Amino acid sequence: MVNRNITSNKLKTNDLKVHEGEDNGSPSRLFVAGLHGDEWRDTSELLHTISPPENGTLAVIPMVNDGEYISTLDEQYYTSVGSRIIDAVNSLHPNIYVELHSYSVDNFAKLTDEGRINKTGVPAYIELKDGVLLGSVAPYIRLKHFPMDALCISFEIQKNSERSIHFAAKLLDVVKNCVSRDDFIEYLEDKFPLQAKKAIENYKSFYGL
Repeated sequence: MVNRNITSNKLKTNDLKVHEGEDNGSPSRLFVAGLHGDEWRDTSELLHTISPPENGTLAVIPMVNDGEYISTLDEQYYTSVGSRIIDAVNSLHPNIYVELHSYSVDNFAKLTDEGRINKTGVPAYIELKDGVLLGSVAPYIRLKHFPMDALCISFEIQKNSERSIHFAAKLLDVVKNCVSRDDFIEYLEDKFPLQAKKAIENYKSFYGL
């Protein structure tokens, strides 16, 4: 169980840690959490406690920044407080990239608004289960630092919800063992067919396909 009140140095450390599975190397994955404000309280421990993948490598940054809140949709985020993410991407060349965010219930409608792509440049989040939302990462990092066939996703976890955190942990265990974008799509289509259909539509819309 995640203790959101922990303020230990371990929970707030921003050290990059690399887990290696069998045949260490490819695929390479990068998971990051605690990207701004106090989001680390609901997300960082998930990366501190994650186990190694079955194959390839998994690099994690449990807490990127716990200071000023700068939206990841602002290009300045990745050139300032989030620059260590870009450094890690350029060094590790991950095939799979995951950002863990957290949201308050009051912001649910805003995050899942169908008109979000026209307002922010990214599609609306899709609820999977227990308040965990699936969405895209910011256009700046997606288009500039990853190839089209990479899996780049963002999970939003409902603040102060043990159910949401628990399900997010299960999702991370799935993604850490995916070897490609198609692996994750197959998982979605099997477990969440309606959400998978919408996610694919959003992907095609994002790329103009």
